[in-house]
Amino acid sequence: MARIGFHASHEQFPPSELLRLVVAAEAAGFDAAKCSDHFRPWSERQGHSGFAWSWLGAALARTRFPIGSICAPGYRYHPAVVAQAAATLSEMFPGRFWLALGSGQRLNEDIMGVPWPEKPERNARLEECAGIIRDLLRGESVSCHGRVPVVDARLYSRPETPPPLLGAAITEATAEFVGCWADGLLTTSAEPDRVRKVVDAFRRGGGEGKRLVMQVGLSWAPTEEAALRNAWDQWRTNVLGGEVNWELRTPEQFETATRHVRPEDMAESILVSASLDRHVEWIGRYIEMGFEEIHLHNVGRNQDEFLDAFGGRVLPQIRAS
Repeated sequence: MARIGFHASHEQFPPSELLRLVVAAEAAGFDAAKCSDHFRPWSERQGHSGFAWSWLGAALARTRFPIGSICAPGYRYHPAVVAQAAATLSEMFPGRFWLALGSGQRLNEDIMGVPWPEKPERNARLEECAGIIRDLLRGESVSCHGRVPVVDARLYSRPETPPPLLGAAITEATAEFVGCWADGLLTTSAEPDRVRKVVDAFRRGGGEGKRLVMQVGLSWAPTEEAALRNAWDQWRTNVLGGEVNWELRTPEQFETATRHVRPEDMAESILVSASLDRHVEWIGRYIEMGFEEIHLHNVGRNQDEFLDAFGGRVLPQIRAS
């Protein structure tokens, strides 16, 4: 049976509120959780960007279910520091932490003041960093002088079993690329045909039989009007898609890029509906594709309302089917 998780969005809520919400998600019946890792929010309306690694320690201590996260090593985070952070959480909370690695977004990594590379270079940097992190988690001493230099690094506090390292991908090309080194795939919801192509590419690249995890972007509210309004207010940057999301540098630039997006445009990129049965149907089709873990991100601010509704009606229907 697939795990249904709760996505904790650091862009939208202060970390103290997110901590309360992840505890509430477990109480509502969710099986797991994951969180974002942002230095800046997508928009000023969201207005937050708590430090994910501090929050993860608190969230794992206050809950009993698995929690994962995503980061882009090689920019804000040196891969040795990522390995140390992941090892510490995994040693403290055995079997409960996983980490996805991605090639990064300029919105978060631009604070380093270095030139933002093109996608092929970002992928090469990601693969190099993933190898460094994996070697350190295995207990090896690492020195290398590639894109991200490492000198005599070794982790002294490690878990008995290293955490899974997933590869984050939303395109076929990236999914095929991460298939050769990742323990699983983390992708986002989209039309079924597009998702199937991403999964097929991941398997073609070496991911056959590996773990499939999805973050589902949705907007639920008691009325269709409220669901659309919530999606537009908080998550209209999602309409941009493509390379634009990885290239813009500030929330203000995202505000400018989305100034003509209308509420009715949101259904093109977010699963928007007031019908809980419709959400059950949407989630079910991803389970049928083989996703073993699906994290639901209700993009509105109505998180308590969402947890009550989905915990009471959606999760039981999914499990029953």
